[in-house]
Amino acid sequence: MNTNFITELNSSIFKKQIMGVTGLMLCGFLFTHMLGNLLIFKGHDAFNSYSHALISNPLIGILEVILTLIFLGHLGLAIKVTRENKIARPIEYHSRKLSGRGATFASSTMIYTGIITFIFLIFHILGLKYGTVYTTEVHGVEMRDLYRTTVEYFQSPLHVAGYLIAVISLGIHVKHGFWSAFQSLGLNHQKYMPKIKILSCAYGFLIIVAYSSFPLFCFFLGGY
Repeated sequence: MNTNFITELNSSIFKKQIMGVTGLMLCGFLFTHMLGNLLIFKGHDAFNSYSHALISNPLIGILEVILTLIFLGHLGLAIKVTRENKIARPIEYHSRKLSGRGATFASSTMIYTGIITFIFLIFHILGLKYGTVYTTEVHGVEMRDLYRTTVEYFQSPLHVAGYLIAVISLGIHVKHGFWSAFQSLGLNHQKYMPKIKILSCAYGFLIIVAYSSFPLFCFFLGGY
């Protein structure tokens, strides 16, 4: 195999580009998943019908595997790049000092907010996807009553608090990660980057507000 090709694969720039691509894919998933979650405000039937359409899709297993691989690949590369940056910290710190660039809270905590998200996902999936199973009927079709499972799950203040902490962490993560992905992919034009950063801040705020409304609605709803 070509030595230059192997060197390119191992380069920090290439890893960051792959992180950028996978990160944008995950941002897309977050947005569509958010829209699905918000159907809970329309009531039992709308939310359960949406959930049933996903669960009964014959491709759902393949899509879940692909999504898992994208997420693990993104996280794995992030850990690897972070470790490599720590080894080269003296050089990195010196170059930042000379250039006048400093790390923001969001950028310096990316690895931690990413890990918090990963841990949260495990508990989230166990608590909801593999949580208590109820059944209901919508327009003559029997399906899982995930609406009831979800509302019951978020009757616990501990579950709500954990979800809100994870969502705030996720919002901080995507606030920096969204625009950083474009930068890693070489789309760092001085005319458009400020607008992309504004969009990134707006997206991070949207993630926090929209996803936070989900458990709070269930908690204060108190019934089904």
